[in-house]
Formats: sequence, structure tokens, C-alpha cells
Amino acid sequence: MKKIALFCLLLSFAITTGLQAQEIAILKYNGGGDWYSNPTALPNLIQFCNTEIGTKIKAKPATVEVNSVGIFQYPFLHMTGHGNVVFSDEEATNLKTYLLSGGFLHIDDNYGMEPYIRKELAKLFPNNKLEELGANHPIFNQKYKFTDGLPKIHEHNGKRPQAFGITHNNRLILLFTFESDLGDGWEDQEVHNDSTEVRLKALQMGANIIKYVFNN
Repeated sequence: MKKIALFCLLLSFAITTGLQAQEIAILKYNGGGDWYSNPTALPNLIQFCNTEIGTKIKAKPATVEVNSVGIFQYPFLHMTGHGNVVFSDEEATNLKTYLLSGGFLHIDDNYGMEPYIRKELAKLFPNNKLEELGANHPIFNQKYKFTDGLPKIHEHNGKRPQAFGITHNNRLILLFTFESDLGDGWEDQEVHNDSTEVRLKALQMGANIIKYVFNN
């Protein structure tokens, strides 16, 4: 109980700082998937948010492991990759506690992650399935309006982009972006040769996510 109380205190402190000096973190997971992919993505998103929506996020994101008490220092965790993901029972419990205590996890499928993350999320929330978010959800209507919902950044299988979420007590605690590849759009331009227009859409959607998390 004391450990959980400490976790909640740390996360409460992180969240109540609002748009003041803040940090966000990349989630390092086990299973062999490339959790470290898109290395320029979050730094670019942070720079965009600090310039365009007035955040004061530290320029370099931290890296935290799923089972670490360190996750409770960050109101926003970002997770990406192309392959396998495995949460131990202890890791699943730690991540679930973080989310139910006020934390937020954005999972951006970098192509190939989807079947594995769905299975692992069932360990955290066996009774809460991922539900698709409609274009009227507040996350698409922050500073930037996305009238059609999640934007398409990279083409893979010709499928439409989808945003899925898990909600607890009327609060979105987890966002899973699929068939969009937001992180690729956040990367340096020369990495994927995306157009300015495409990169801007990706960064604006990312800023909406950050603003939603920091204000809710």
C-alpha cells in the first residue's frame, strides 16, 4: 500500500505542474520489439509543442522501463515499435496502476505491433476492450481540428487510420494509433521524405494529444 501511495503522489505532482517545466518519456518494453525506433520523433514533437501550444517540456525525452517506479514521474508515456511486446505480470500491474492513478499512455503502431500489443493490453484490462474513437472525441478537437479523426501519415496496407482508446471514469487513459504512423511524421524530414504538409498534420495531431493529456 505504501508503494502504491508513493506512486500516486509522484504522478499527482507531475500532473499538477500542468504546462510548467515538464518531462515526457519513452516506454522501454521487453519482447524484442524495437521500442527505440523513431529517435527524432519525440524531440521534434516537443519542440513543436513548446513553440505552438505553449508547453515547457524538456527537450530530450526520458526513457523508462515498464516495471520502474520512474514511470510515475511522467504524465505522458509514448510507446512505439514494429514487433513483439511482452509484459510480465509485474509489469502489467505496474503499468495499470500508473494509468489508473492519472497517467496516460500513447501507443503508436509503427507497423507490425498491433497483434502483440492487443494481447498484452488484455493483461492490464481484461474487461476493457480497445474502443475506436470517433472524430467528435475531444482529442481531435484541441487547438487543431481533425474533422475526419486520425490523419493518415504513412501508407502500409491501404487501411484507414484508426484511433482506439481505453477509458476509466470518463477519462481517456490510453490511446492506440493504428495505420497512421504519427511517429514517422514527427521524425526529421530526411528520414522518410514526407512532405511539409504531411509532417505538419502529424505534429498537429501530436500536439493535440499532448494538450489533451496535460489539460485533463
